[in-house]
Amino acid sequence: MHKTLLAILGAGLFALPATAQDAKMLSKVNAMADKLEPKVIEWRRDYHQYPELGNRETKTAAKIAAHLKKLGIEVETGIAKTGVVGILKGGKPGPVVALRADIDGLPVTERADLDFASKEKSTYNGQEVGVMHACGHDTHIAMLLGAAEILASMKKDLKGTVKFIFQPAEEGAPAGEEGGAYLMVKEGVLTKGPKPEVIFGLHINSQTEVGQIKYRPGGTMASADIFRITVKGKQVHGAYPWGGIDPIVVSAQIINGLQTIISRQTELAEDAAVVTVGSIHGGVRNNIIPEEVKMEGTIRALNTDMQKKIHEKVKLTATKIAESAGATAEVTFQPQTPVTFNDPALTAKMLPTLQAVAGRDNVILSKAVTGAEDFAFFQEKIPGLYLFVGGMKKGSNPEKAPAHHTPDFYIDEAGMKLGVKTLTHLTLNYMEGKGKK
Repeated sequence: MHKTLLAILGAGLFALPATAQDAKMLSKVNAMADKLEPKVIEWRRDYHQYPELGNRETKTAAKIAAHLKKLGIEVETGIAKTGVVGILKGGKPGPVVALRADIDGLPVTERADLDFASKEKSTYNGQEVGVMHACGHDTHIAMLLGAAEILASMKKDLKGTVKFIFQPAEEGAPAGEEGGAYLMVKEGVLTKGPKPEVIFGLHINSQTEVGQIKYRPGGTMASADIFRITVKGKQVHGAYPWGGIDPIVVSAQIINGLQTIISRQTELAEDAAVVTVGSIHGGVRNNIIPEEVKMEGTIRALNTDMQKKIHEKVKLTATKIAESAGATAEVTFQPQTPVTFNDPALTAKMLPTLQAVAGRDNVILSKAVTGAEDFAFFQEKIPGLYLFVGGMKKGSNPEKAPAHHTPDFYIDEAGMKLGVKTLTHLTLNYMEGKGKK
């Protein structure tokens, strides 16, 4: 069994029983979260009804900033265009802990039958689109605001500082713009002002039952890179293909060849990986073989060594197949997000906290997923732990629950209370020293 997994399981199996003081704090925070739940739901519904796209979350950011200020939290706005950062300095010395929530919506037209369904419209890549919180970022905002309210009420007894990071453009910045966690890090969110030792984040999941927490040490979500391949041949009349070099046929061979990188050249027993061609364009007429074909796709990997090898294989496969046909292939890569990597030691230390909050049976060691999360940019700089909390109604079938990024996406709001408790207890327990290495 993997050493990291043994360490995690060991931390959970042999964690010491909670002290009376721990139990008292757990009970106090949980009672506050129970009382706060209606407000958290109200906040979520407001953000859900009025979503905004990445780098355009001006109204969302203004609401967040106003609420933090009411709590007596120092606020800085305009970070990474529309990001908001709140600083809560506790009454006692201690570490700086960062908590992060993403705040942007998606260009998706909502179809769910809700009183607070989004009717918002915007422009995305030159097209008019509906806008929807189709990935649960509205719940992330509400849960972090709930944690902020509880922690602010405990300010004088807080053993350290909390840095609340409300991040724009997690789903990606508009074409030609920078954004998201990358830009926040670039602008110094982790180095200017109080410097956090660790960062915690969570994502609600529409196919995980309410009350459950899923976690994984190490690579938990994949890196995401765009690759682009331009195949150049020789244009010719479609009736006489032997007189030219057909880049369409070459491109088809390249696409098939790329699939063998994963199926035959990648050690899938170690980690999952994906190479997908999602777009291909070439030609303007049925009887003309064009000079050029362009394609692009995505590469997903769960460790950086595998990511590097796949890049090398994609370039080698495309160029050599093209060369064999007398064509050429130009290959470029555009990194998007690194691997979302949960620090193994931090994960092990905080596992007892998760089990105390949700119950041991509700804290589930999960498989890695090949989706990507730009929380990874924070984790490149400081140890981080990224979790999933359940947002699916208890007893529902995960296979039938509406998926993220779809018009029917739906969250059971009963799941948000656990998110509030989790963020709060992780912060308090880390400050108490239970999370230190």
